[in-house]
Amino acid sequence: MTTHKKNLFTYSALAIAVSSSLIPAQAIAQSTENQIEKIEITATRRTGSVQDAPLNITALTSDTLAEQNIGDLDDVARWVPGLTVTDQGGRSDSPIVVRGLNTNSSGPGSDGGTVATYVGEIPLFINMRLNDIQRVEVLIGPQGTLYGAGTLGGAIRYIPNKVELDITEGRIYGDVFSLSESDSIGGEGGFVFNTPIIDDVLGFRASLNYLNNPGFIDYNYVVREGGVSLPDPDWSNQSEVDANLRRVKDANGEDTLTAKAALRWQPNDWFDATLSYLYQNQEVEGRSIVHYGALADSNPLQAVIGQYESAYRYEEPREKEDTLLSLEITADLGFAELVSATGKSSFDAVGQRDQTDLLIRLDYSYEEFPAFTAFTRELDNADILTQEIRLVSQGDSALSWIVGAFYNKIEGDNESREFTPGFDEYAINVWGVEGNLRPDSLEYLSVGFDETTEKALFGEISYAISDDWDVTVGLRRYEYDVTSTSAIDLPLFYSVFDGRASDSIELDFSTEEAGESGNLFKFNTSYQFTRDVMGYFTVSEGFRIGGANGVAACPANIDEIENQIVCALPNEIIYKADTTTNYELGFKSTWMKNKVHFNAALFNVDWDNAQVSGATVNGQQPITANADGANSRGVEISTRAILSDDLTAYATYAYTQAELTADAPFLFQVVDEQGTEIQDFYDGKDGDRLPGSAESQFSFGLKYTQEVLDGKLLDLVYGLTAQSDVYTKVGLRADGEALPGYALSNMSARISDDDWAVTLYVDNLFDKYAFSSTRRDTGDIGLARFSEMNSNGEQLMRNYGHFLIQPRKIGLKFTYNFSM
Repeated sequence: MTTHKKNLFTYSALAIAVSSSLIPAQAIAQSTENQIEKIEITATRRTGSVQDAPLNITALTSDTLAEQNIGDLDDVARWVPGLTVTDQGGRSDSPIVVRGLNTNSSGPGSDGGTVATYVGEIPLFINMRLNDIQRVEVLIGPQGTLYGAGTLGGAIRYIPNKVELDITEGRIYGDVFSLSESDSIGGEGGFVFNTPIIDDVLGFRASLNYLNNPGFIDYNYVVREGGVSLPDPDWSNQSEVDANLRRVKDANGEDTLTAKAALRWQPNDWFDATLSYLYQNQEVEGRSIVHYGALADSNPLQAVIGQYESAYRYEEPREKEDTLLSLEITADLGFAELVSATGKSSFDAVGQRDQTDLLIRLDYSYEEFPAFTAFTRELDNADILTQEIRLVSQGDSALSWIVGAFYNKIEGDNESREFTPGFDEYAINVWGVEGNLRPDSLEYLSVGFDETTEKALFGEISYAISDDWDVTVGLRRYEYDVTSTSAIDLPLFYSVFDGRASDSIELDFSTEEAGESGNLFKFNTSYQFTRDVMGYFTVSEGFRIGGANGVAACPANIDEIENQIVCALPNEIIYKADTTTNYELGFKSTWMKNKVHFNAALFNVDWDNAQVSGATVNGQQPITANADGANSRGVEISTRAILSDDLTAYATYAYTQAELTADAPFLFQVVDEQGTEIQDFYDGKDGDRLPGSAESQFSFGLKYTQEVLDGKLLDLVYGLTAQSDVYTKVGLRADGEALPGYALSNMSARISDDDWAVTLYVDNLFDKYAFSSTRRDTGDIGLARFSEMNSNGEQLMRNYGHFLIQPRKIGLKFTYNFSM
């Protein structure tokens, strides 16, 4: 039955996608004037159109972003075939997966590094609010020749609107909305302003956007006082529950402020420079995780917890601040265009999260303390310097070329402090340990400093064999170096159990280094069969840098140590770079006098030394390791059509089969406390399906436009996005699960005049309740396939849970444009 349903989804979705390009054949005869607009892109480092570019690229214009109420990268992915961004709410950096290239769990910590995101010409990993954006370009497949900084699977480019030098104009906009499970009203608003300072020479543009999302998940089981309140009181005694726990309504809300400013200088017709500044501050109250159906049967909460409730014992706020100062210069040298892009970016993040479950799972008897809870406070920051310079040939010669250099340096530091309130007193007073109290309750401290430098020389040569046939060859020579310095301490353990001073902290720093160099190759050929049909074939490579895990090496006598220790075995200290090789055959076509576009691509991607997430044997510290190999193959289709003067349709479809091509013996290795392997059932196996993305994705949009009310325009828009099931672990091993597929419908009605517009919209029209991913796995609640896997304290565990997509959202937007 399951197989039948999956095939039915695949075949029916494909049929809809194909038929959406065929239906207009009769309808288009009614329209002789309308044509599909030409979307210009710069993804090839030259200005061109989507239909002319011999690569798989999707470009969402500002009109499409507005029509489908697309506000960030999570929404973009639903309209790009082959792209998956797992919506995990604002608290987590949502994993980005292209063509199924992902080996890790679909929860936090999943691969986000297989795709690079760019703001203009500068690489910057940020889920930016899409205000004052001209378009979003998504390059599907490895882009290792022209792009650096981790384009293993692809690249995503946010293209801001340019500063206009000859007009003063602006826009004021606002949005008021409600969520079906929220007690509060949310809103978003801002402005855009552009003005010349010196006509046609110097101009300024600024924008400001503020989002208040009230949240929709309740943290109804938060302890009133850590180390004193009982996290698991007598659930049948409401007065005891109220005395120990408190409720936090809509605890996953978000406030995000995004500001941009740009100064453009064009003193003559051959020089153009733009200095830009981007600032985004994101304050998120908690995770978008629910524990409905995700607790052990032995846990009394399982029977009473609601669909939109989290069982975490602490609130989990996080604040993240991103900045980018960039200078982009172009100069027309006659024989070539010179482009220089300089970026100085940084981010700072501080967060808190419930850490109780990890310590219970380590089996050090923490749970014997009835009021035991733990929380972690984390600090992360990084400073990034990026410089790229390139020459792009100009002229009508059959031979054209691009040559350039790239430099990227990241300096980061992080700190993690883990607290166990009251546990020191319990150990001394109840267990009778003869040690010193730890008033700060600091159980674990980790400090790390990292420096990563990436350098590259790159180039492409293209030759037009004829008017219709082009060939391009590209090469990138890269080199990277990583230095990681880190140290950990267990202050509470050493104070309480080993007699160290009550306020002592001892950090023994160690440094690990990694580095590598190599070459990336690209071959592309395209042929223009007719004026409106072009085919292409591409072989391209991508890579992602390796590094050090930042965990101190274990002492030589690790097998003899019985107390708690966090350290890395020799095979856990560093990890290697991984690479992809992509083979792609595609075509782009335009029909019915530019009233129908139909594009498709077949692809096969080989992935070597795939980086995977794991944990150290000693202390369960998160690390990265390498699997031998994986493969992804499939088809991607996109189409757009004008059905009549009033009706436009667009659709996408992708089918991806991604799986391991070799056994991965360390992927889910099960070991005992001494590091001895217990069994290998959880190892990844050749042929296992990769997690984190659906095999089938589909989207369909329909727009109807009609003139009403004496010249006003009425736009009615419907959007449907759907996906099949998603695995949370490779091959469903290690207690993974298949999250059911789902479909979301959006609708909007917009009335507009030359200067203003008002839109009523509904997202998730049918209030679909669906899971986007998980945190941890069912082993936490005693459903492991073998008792050795995560089986300690299952009646207490709340770590395992489901990320939930946003419920129905109803809103009213307005926009007012002005010019002077």
